[in-house]
Amino acid sequence: MTNPHAAGARPGRLLLLLPVQTAVVAVLGLLVTGPLAHHWPLSAEEGVNRAVADRRTPFGTALTDRASLLADTQSVIALTLICTAVLLLIPRVPRWREAAFLAVSVAAQSTVFLLVTLVVNRERPDVHQLDPAPPTSSFPSGHVGASVALFGGLAVLASRRLRGVQRYLVVGLLLMVPLFVAFARVYRGMHHPSDVVAGLLNGACTLALVAAALLPRPREEAASPAPGAPALSARRVVVVRHPRACDDGTADRVRGLLRDHGYTVQRWTETTPEDPSAALASYLSGTDSDLVVVCGGDGTVRACVDVVAGTGVPLAIVPCGTGNLLARNLRLPTDPVAALREALGGEAVGLDVGRIRGDGIAPTRFAVMAGAGFDAAMVRDASARLKQSLGWAAYVISAVRHLGDARMRLTIRLDGGAPLERRARMVVIGNVGALQGGLPLLPDARPDSGRLDVVLLDPRGVTGWLAAAGYLASRVPGGRRPSAPGTGERPLAHGALEYFGATRIDLRFARPQPRELDGDVYPAGVRLTAEVEPGALRVCLPVPARAGAPTGAGEEGGVHGHRDARTAAQ
Repeated sequence: MTNPHAAGARPGRLLLLLPVQTAVVAVLGLLVTGPLAHHWPLSAEEGVNRAVADRRTPFGTALTDRASLLADTQSVIALTLICTAVLLLIPRVPRWREAAFLAVSVAAQSTVFLLVTLVVNRERPDVHQLDPAPPTSSFPSGHVGASVALFGGLAVLASRRLRGVQRYLVVGLLLMVPLFVAFARVYRGMHHPSDVVAGLLNGACTLALVAAALLPRPREEAASPAPGAPALSARRVVVVRHPRACDDGTADRVRGLLRDHGYTVQRWTETTPEDPSAALASYLSGTDSDLVVVCGGDGTVRACVDVVAGTGVPLAIVPCGTGNLLARNLRLPTDPVAALREALGGEAVGLDVGRIRGDGIAPTRFAVMAGAGFDAAMVRDASARLKQSLGWAAYVISAVRHLGDARMRLTIRLDGGAPLERRARMVVIGNVGALQGGLPLLPDARPDSGRLDVVLLDPRGVTGWLAAAGYLASRVPGGRRPSAPGTGERPLAHGALEYFGATRIDLRFARPQPRELDGDVYPAGVRLTAEVEPGALRVCLPVPARAGAPTGAGEEGGVHGHRDARTAAQ
């Protein structure tokens, strides 16, 4: 884990390189005005300035006048103060590091510029100058350096916060400003070409040093409390982030919200296709973490649940995926940061998880549903592009393609009872029961029931599909909790739907079937065995509005009775 004291010392060490930068720019200026002055390309600069001056037009003069005004001292100071204030006043998540980065970059660049002009004395170009000449040396260009520090600094911040076409457009426009200022200063006769090049280099080097010193690294950061925040005991949190599902803006808000709740020691790690839990086990090993936060969809949450379950470390969900079924079943807000805010203001609740294994599936846990047949084929064949643009509706499109798939033959054994022979389009084992839109596929499933619920779906033709969909959409309660055969009750059935409940479910298929766990597709196979682990996972959930109010899946009832006395957040 990053040492907070080392993180705090890092800016001082890196900013000590600014005097070195000042010396390098000064030496470069002495070479330009001395030994190299009569060598090409410096010897050709006067000709360039005269050629540009001879080609001035009223339009060009008016346009470059705006550029010079934009980059003069008063404008740069005013714009820097405005941008810094905006960053500090963002509601709930003040970006103090970004504000400091911008202000220090502009100030440091100006300091380097002024110190260099004390050493280097270069006259302005010998052409008609369209602006009043300041008393400082022509080398380097202060206007250009200031515009790089300000607008280049804004481009750096934009590149960290924006995504897609918007990112390239905004960053590109911001970076064009210093280049236009550089052209304007030569056009207006205020600088030689080498002056503006030195200004560009001075501003860019300053930005690089200050960014390395003050801005957090994108993958991993040890955060410190916000200025003025009340002193809280330092807490440790590991944040697992899916980099595509959770954008930089959301990550920044999560970081600030955690810091505001006292989680000042933050360890961030990003998932990869090869490691969907982002090496979470290694981050928890040997450390006393107070919380794990998962920023991603159900697949990322499932991978982290497999690591966290049984450890006693509370887990908070930041729903950023396509379906977010676990968060929806737990009745968390759909907005990622709002969900985290409510979770941090609640308490840790003990929830069940399912543990599953099969041919080609090593023992692993799931928190939502595991299935085979129709639903697994639907998940497998859903277009990634459509999921990105349409969200969970992409699964509906994929489902239509599989409505005519062949039925499967299977055997189901519940809690070691007698095997039951069945035919079905799909089988789903659920720890929770609701699908997108609140559709109750397993109306009686509860994540704190101490058992898993099972549904077999076997509609016949269009009429059967419509009847099954209508039954689910009607939210008709099951009437009584499904139970395993052999306990004195018969399994519950309604048309094409047949329900069971058990603590252990063994499934055998006559032919290999596609299988999925919490939206992640697994290789086709002929076996699945699922067992419940009661109360194995501690999840941070909002406190119900009233005692005994439901919090969790299903139309009625919910997560209660397994609340931990220790809260996950204040």
